[in-house]
Amino acid sequence: MRPENVSRTVLASGVGAVLAAAALAYVPELIVWSPAAPPGPARRAELAAGAGARAELPDLVALIGDRERWVRRHPADDASWAVLGTAYTERGLRRADPADFPRAERALKRSLTVLPAARGNLDAQQGLAALANARGDWATGREWGERVRKAAPERWSVYPVLIDAYDGLGDYKAAERATETLTSLHAGSAVGAGRTADFYRVRGWREDASAAAVDAVALARTPAQKADALARAGELAAERGEPAEALARYGAALGLVREHGPSLAGRARARAALGRTAEAMADWRAAVARLPLPEYLLEAGELAEALGRDAEAQALYGRLRAAGAGRSWERAEAVFGLFEADHGDPAEAVRRLRAAWARGHRSVRVADALGWALYRAGEPKQALPYAKRATEEGLRSALFAYHRGEIERALGESGAARRRLTEAVRTDPAFSPLWAARARGALAELGEPSDELPDLVGAEGPSAPDKVAKRKGKKAPRKAGAGR
Repeated sequence: MRPENVSRTVLASGVGAVLAAAALAYVPELIVWSPAAPPGPARRAELAAGAGARAELPDLVALIGDRERWVRRHPADDASWAVLGTAYTERGLRRADPADFPRAERALKRSLTVLPAARGNLDAQQGLAALANARGDWATGREWGERVRKAAPERWSVYPVLIDAYDGLGDYKAAERATETLTSLHAGSAVGAGRTADFYRVRGWREDASAAAVDAVALARTPAQKADALARAGELAAERGEPAEALARYGAALGLVREHGPSLAGRARARAALGRTAEAMADWRAAVARLPLPEYLLEAGELAEALGRDAEAQALYGRLRAAGAGRSWERAEAVFGLFEADHGDPAEAVRRLRAAWARGHRSVRVADALGWALYRAGEPKQALPYAKRATEEGLRSALFAYHRGEIERALGESGAARRRLTEAVRTDPAFSPLWAARARGALAELGEPSDELPDLVGAEGPSAPDKVAKRKGKKAPRKAGAGR
């Protein structure tokens, strides 16, 4: 299964933008360089952040160590505390280690103690927005981000953070406005091009998304940023059902950053889609060792299950269940819900996802997962409105289409179910090692559509919309043109 997680290929792009803003406010005493000497790792991280690019992970770790030493000697340096807190958040995301989040919170709050928000400490406030997003607390992320935006609307680095928060809350109109502002303020950057690609993807504009993703690759400033951009391009290719192209993109990314987690995961999916399952499982093992994100554990487990490797599948599911027991990965509620719905307790999945929905987590991912959980719990009628919300927003997800098709099939809506299931297998024939085959099986069970015409449609008579319009004394609605 390929859970549709926002910004999966660029795990910390919003946090990286925060680090870019905060790093510019600080010139560390502990780092010495000259025009003739190459910068050290901490300085490289600072330079990358200042340029809006992602730092290499070893350089980020060096920056954290440098800033930790600095604040011990200079505890009243608010900017350094803000950089340190933001760097902790980014490291936690890039290592899939929520243990860094409490450290980030302490550092950012210390920054606000030294220089309160009322006196203009934008770096710490923006850092708290990114931290809230990392924890999946989208409402708090939006609140902090909007404070910064109102205080400094020209500050480009706040907009990626706001986009993440709006996406998590399902407020796609606000995300669109923020994306437009970002691209106008930070034109010609990999950050802007990448975010534009993400926006086009959510709207279902695949060709535009692919073009913007290619632009992001060309504009990337560092190997880490280029690897992220290539991984995004690979994911878009995979979603179009082009695993060979995706494989090439992921391979290029791994050539730049060895053990790049998103690219290892993407290569695993592409190889599985091409039938190279032994290599795919090897990649999944490397991916979850490098970056044990909940969605990776689920995808790896489902491939192992599909291959009959039950012991390995159960071990992966056990790790996922342990990760979901706490609140460390609240941003992955949709993944945990899908896992419980398909491999655990559907009623627990419904409870968990209803709670997320009540907290305002109304993204298409949560809508899809909640609809599927309700269906698996035996409530297809309650499930359908959520499935419709997930599929009608614009994102062209084979998994979402499959879920809606099965729900409609359970409700006896054969025509609608056939359309959705056909859409799923045409969009991405290998969207899941478990569910793609079941989608084809469900289509076979539905059979071909009936040759009988509906009652309102005669061989020569007017169409149903024409009849309705005639009864109301109106013209029939004009058919919409083809979408993008």
